[in-house]
Amino acid sequence: MKRAAGLLAAIAVLLTQASCLGSRQINELALVTAVGLDLGNKPGTIRVSAQIIRPADARGQTGAPSGGTGEPIYSISSEGASIFDAIRNLGRISSRRVYWAHNFLIVMHEDYARKGIEDMVDFFTRNHELRMNTWVAVTPDRPDEVVSTITGLEVVPGEAVDRLFQNNHVVGRAPASNMMNLEEAFLSSSTEPVLARLKLMPRGISNKKPEEHGSLKQVELGGAAVFRGDKMVGWLNVKEARGLLFFLERLGSGIEVVKCPNTDATMSIEFKRAHLKVTPTYANKEPRFLVRLSTEGDIVENGCGINLDDGVRKEAQEKLALKLKSDVVSVIDKAQKDYKTDFLKFGDVFRNKYPEEWRVVKRDWNRTFAKAQIDVEIKAVIKSGVVKTVGTEIR
Repeated sequence: MKRAAGLLAAIAVLLTQASCLGSRQINELALVTAVGLDLGNKPGTIRVSAQIIRPADARGQTGAPSGGTGEPIYSISSEGASIFDAIRNLGRISSRRVYWAHNFLIVMHEDYARKGIEDMVDFFTRNHELRMNTWVAVTPDRPDEVVSTITGLEVVPGEAVDRLFQNNHVVGRAPASNMMNLEEAFLSSSTEPVLARLKLMPRGISNKKPEEHGSLKQVELGGAAVFRGDKMVGWLNVKEARGLLFFLERLGSGIEVVKCPNTDATMSIEFKRAHLKVTPTYANKEPRFLVRLSTEGDIVENGCGINLDDGVRKEAQEKLALKLKSDVVSVIDKAQKDYKTDFLKFGDVFRNKYPEEWRVVKRDWNRTFAKAQIDVEIKAVIKSGVVKTVGTEIR
């Protein structure tokens, strides 16, 4: 009985002492939802721009403050000799502790990325508050403008960009690059990093001035930034980024518009179940690759004004294959001829099949890759199509 009473007393003492050491209330924090990195005004400095939300006030469709205690969403910037120094300097103008666990996006200016991102990768992978699935992108525009642009659909701009990335598989015009796969490519000896491109485009329409199309800037996700090591070497346009996705993410579906037979009208083909396979060979101390892409398609919009018989469908298949081959070849040419860097993971497939030979060629892989012969084969099959045309019967 005494032992049981002593145990209960000990439990009661422990319960009264339980607490979360170092915990902070949410109204004491400045929640970062997007951060921009740029070169500072002074030589050798870095500018950090953070988009911050006040959870109690960031509600409603317009983002208007609910209690009159200040703006619910605002952006602040500071400079420092390093990223950490600049972030600490944010404390001079932020009355709340900057908290990173809810950050959606890290966006870097092109000039910053070309100078080198090793410090960025090192800092944010060490930061215990940052999630490794945080999106990472490069922009030719000012990062502080990108992180503070109101989209009109989401209250929090950072969340709007997060949803652009989440829905990226539907459009398929940029890589879904996050901190995890950036670090993986950064540490790899067989592939190079590639990040999505964010750009401000005048495509929004103001409700107050609907006649002024493009009066509001919107964030567009399209294209990619290519790196060699930790330094950015150039851009991929949206066509080249489409080809890139076949290599990086096995782009499952997409839309291609082709011309109709014997007319300037067009038809839209949705390709599905696209699968790309790279097969390496090694002879005479030279690597060679065969790229095979196979897909099925449906004609989802027919402006040709003709029935889609077997002949028309076969011609549409050939045009679809040519379009997809153009996407794949364009990004391969960009990698081999323009940037001379393997961001398409050819090194990964070669290393997996020829591990012994890889130990020899990996020391100068980018140069070896730039000279390698790469053959491309495309197989496209249209399974079904829109067969209803004005003045014709349904077959």
